[in-house]
Amino acid sequence: MRGWIWEYEGYDPAQERLRESLCTLGNGYFATRGAAPECTADAVHYPGTYAAGCYNRLTSQIAGRRVENEDMVNLPNWLPLRFRVASGDWLSPDLHTVLDHHLSLRLREGTLERTVRYEAADGRCLAVRQLRLVHMGDPHLALLRTELTPQGWSGEIEVESALDGTVTNSGVERYRELSSRHLTHVHTGTSARGPVWLRCRTRTSDIRIGLAARTVVDAPAEAGTVKGDGRIARTFRVAVTDGHTVTVDKTVALHTSRDPAISDPLHAAVDRVRRAGDVDALLASHRTAWRQLWRNAEADVPGGAGAVLRLHLFHVLQTLSPHTAELDVGVPARGLHGEAYRGHVFWDELFVLPYLNLHFPEVSRALLTYRHRRLERACFAAADAGHRGAMYPWQSGSDGREETQWLHLNPRSGRWLPDHSRLEHHVGSAVAYNVWRYCEATGDTEFLHTKGAETVIQIARFWADVAVYDETLDRYRIRGVVGPDEYHEAYPGAAGPGLDDNAYTNVTAAWVLARALDVARTLPVTRRRDLFERIGLDRAETDVWEDVSRKLYIPFHEGVISQFAGYGDLAELDWEGYRKRYGDIRRLDRILEAEDDSVNRYQASKQADVLMLGYLFPPAELKELFGQLGYGLDDATWRRTVDHYLARTSHGSTLSSVVHGWVLARARGAGAWAFVQEALAGDIADVHGGTTGEGIHLGAMAGTVDLVQRGLTGLEARDDRLCFDPVPLPELSEYGFSIRYRGHWGVRLHLRQGELHITVPDSDEAPITVAVAGRTVSVAPGESCALTLPG
Repeated sequence: MRGWIWEYEGYDPAQERLRESLCTLGNGYFATRGAAPECTADAVHYPGTYAAGCYNRLTSQIAGRRVENEDMVNLPNWLPLRFRVASGDWLSPDLHTVLDHHLSLRLREGTLERTVRYEAADGRCLAVRQLRLVHMGDPHLALLRTELTPQGWSGEIEVESALDGTVTNSGVERYRELSSRHLTHVHTGTSARGPVWLRCRTRTSDIRIGLAARTVVDAPAEAGTVKGDGRIARTFRVAVTDGHTVTVDKTVALHTSRDPAISDPLHAAVDRVRRAGDVDALLASHRTAWRQLWRNAEADVPGGAGAVLRLHLFHVLQTLSPHTAELDVGVPARGLHGEAYRGHVFWDELFVLPYLNLHFPEVSRALLTYRHRRLERACFAAADAGHRGAMYPWQSGSDGREETQWLHLNPRSGRWLPDHSRLEHHVGSAVAYNVWRYCEATGDTEFLHTKGAETVIQIARFWADVAVYDETLDRYRIRGVVGPDEYHEAYPGAAGPGLDDNAYTNVTAAWVLARALDVARTLPVTRRRDLFERIGLDRAETDVWEDVSRKLYIPFHEGVISQFAGYGDLAELDWEGYRKRYGDIRRLDRILEAEDDSVNRYQASKQADVLMLGYLFPPAELKELFGQLGYGLDDATWRRTVDHYLARTSHGSTLSSVVHGWVLARARGAGAWAFVQEALAGDIADVHGGTTGEGIHLGAMAGTVDLVQRGLTGLEARDDRLCFDPVPLPELSEYGFSIRYRGHWGVRLHLRQGELHITVPDSDEAPITVAVAGRTVSVAPGESCALTLPG
């Protein structure tokens, strides 16, 4: 990292997929991986383009059964632009000599610059410089500028600029046995005034896609058009002179039938590309849009950590920009950067929305509206399972049905295995948590009293209905679930999947029930009456909520919170032995299955489970929650619990290091920085062995930024005030950021040397109330103050 520039020197085929993911450009509407434009999809390169919310469903024959999967679709490739010297071969980094190669991802302005010098087969050298952007101002436009300079010779070059509709979803090796051809009815052509175009549709979801490309060469050229099966290209033969540069500008427009205010995506794309300004105008408006975006997302963290945090924030903003607020989409766990997890929406918004709430609340509201639009489907799922309320799916996509696969492949053993992660019903609690925290941060009572209330109440109904009273314990139990850990899906030797009384699931269910009761009590009378009548809710049902919220069972063993009932009876794993044998044991489940063993037999976790409670709830609130349930949770018990699971977690998820860094910073300080460093390195160093090349880990990236914003500061937007409870982290002793809070844009916060500095920009809004260590102050617009932090 150099300032605001992320750079790669040299060409390394083994690192190409990773670099393509990390050099992805997007604008919240669509994104394109940072692949070389002259390369097609193969074992080294994967030039994928993805539009938010564009899914398609296909059926595959796997392990003797028909399996249906919905995927985020790899759209037609707009990048192709290849070149050659005279009539030689098309130049490629894998087939020709690369004299030098350099990539520069410019975060401040959202562009990717690439320089490469090729030596052709006849020894002639061609220098290439490319500038690429996916427009942040106009979400339907992209641009590729290519400058070609012959070095030491004069003659002719040929350039081909194409649109390619022959692409498939083939970016993840373990999905290769699945059906992957999502596009059909591919047609190409040229319009009367120049642009070439391509139209197609998805096979089952019937989303129509239109692309148009305008290619301009700044030198006299012999131009032509080449049409192939699913592909169309403009060709240019240009005379070149030693040392003189020829510039080729390719401007592309993309529309789909999901877009509002258009009649036809192809017509919209052709019209947009015709009206698009020249390169200088597009660059200027794109840079302006990014400048405004960074102004609202300002984070000032010094050193190497700050550089990585900027990269993480850059990718969050490219996936979830203000344009997202206009779309019906969720939070894809791997961004718009690749095909891992098939572009599905999990619970990763739990790690993303807390950041957005304080910077782009309109985006948070849109993402929560995505969930509310699928509330009916969640209620259908609960009813089909014999329950009231809403049972949100573990994996979601286009319409809110459960998209979790029934089988998953263990690459170590080559076996397809049952996937029981659809039992992770705690995703519903994450949805309710996000609704509540959004409304706390923004004061958006209109949302809370309408969509928010209905969502939280229906999730609470599910938890109250699924909880079963146990007379011997005089408590309610939730059985047959899978917790955040994900390693444990069943008891050893059990005939079926599911675990009882997962502590995280039960505690968060109790929290949801309590918040639903709060909402029910505080709704305006007429709104409460209308909502209760419409969903058939009565006082008897809410009385049950009160009882369940106070009597859910939380298991303990050996003085620590048990991950689930019976966890303490499982065998201990020889952690040191497995590390010596395998080195990297993050995916311990795959290792054990390949040995014909099962992780279900051991006290071993993939990622934070019980400790997630310390991530979601500040210490005082967590103690209050356990007290509400009739359990004591003192500092010593929590520290023992942290130490217990810290020694038994393999960190097979990028989210785990975020949570552990957060929890350790608050529980004991020591060891926190090691996890923060791993969270920062997760994608840039690809610590999970090739997974980043399939798409970045959006939740982990957002989580690292939020670790600074809320984790270290103890920032809570609660009771109409900003509350702070900072924890010292010597390795990150000074940092600052700006937030948007209750109508105040650009509230500046800076922590340094035991002081918190707050500056509220001038406006006609009411003063902000700030609470630190029992002291409360009011900061009016146009004023600043410095508060001494407790030692």
